[in-house]
Amino acid sequence: MSAAVTPPDGGVAGSPVRPEAAALALFGDHVLDRRVAVSTGGVVAALGRLGLGEAAIRTALTRMGRRGLLRTVRQGRQAFLGLTEHGIAVLRDGQRKLDGEIVDRHWDGRWTLLTFSVPESRRADRHALRTRLGWFGFGPLRSGLWVSTSDADVSATLAELDLLEHAEVFRAEAFRWTDPVRIAAEAWDLPAIAAGYESFLLRWEDGGFEHLDELSRRILLDAEWLLLIRRDPVLPSVLLPEGWPGTRAAERFRTLRHGWAQRAVELAADVLESVVDERGSRPD
Repeated sequence: MSAAVTPPDGGVAGSPVRPEAAALALFGDHVLDRRVAVSTGGVVAALGRLGLGEAAIRTALTRMGRRGLLRTVRQGRQAFLGLTEHGIAVLRDGQRKLDGEIVDRHWDGRWTLLTFSVPESRRADRHALRTRLGWFGFGPLRSGLWVSTSDADVSATLAELDLLEHAEVFRAEAFRWTDPVRIAAEAWDLPAIAAGYESFLLRWEDGGFEHLDELSRRILLDAEWLLLIRRDPVLPSVLLPEGWPGTRAAERFRTLRHGWAQRAVELAADVLESVVDERGSRPD
């Protein structure tokens, strides 16, 4: 039975997922690497099964277009939605997150330190950098100093924001009195991340959302999981509190996702009208 959650405006009842997150999950599962574009009506119908309103769905699709994630593919008088190169890159990154581990099992004890100083006149770029650093698993330790247990390369993000000259990166180990566990607790809000996993486990207890079909449940499951792991730096177990709920949540996520996969594909084929998109992506 799902735990009661008050939905955000335009969101899915019983879930923190909003229309745009659901649309991204749908495109990631049924458009990415399939060389197809899908009809807007089909997307509206698929997401409508979640209880989302048509106006909210169309607004989300328009927003995704403005963000450069979607483009229009014409087939006669009909317009279909295909992925842009940027959309492909974003969704592939999301798929890597969906398929990735929840605990770093290969940590060598070293940290990546990123320090930057962005002029006040470029506050928007500074905010964009902080947001993207979080996605790469970095956490703020001090003002202008972010840390990560991985060796993620953020040079492309820095270059895109024209901030390479404002940042420096180092690899180092904790030394003398510095406790790695304390560093992790200061850089990331681990209790809040753990609470997110606990809520996920409650919502998806005994399968969860049994009133929805397999396509809808898988869309919702993927969208929720992406929201969760966006906040998770994927730390090694030695830095995590005992009984870390992320491990149990990941097991449930993978079991449910796999169990609904085939039926979700069949249902998507019925509801998503599609055409060949020659500019679409091929699998890596």
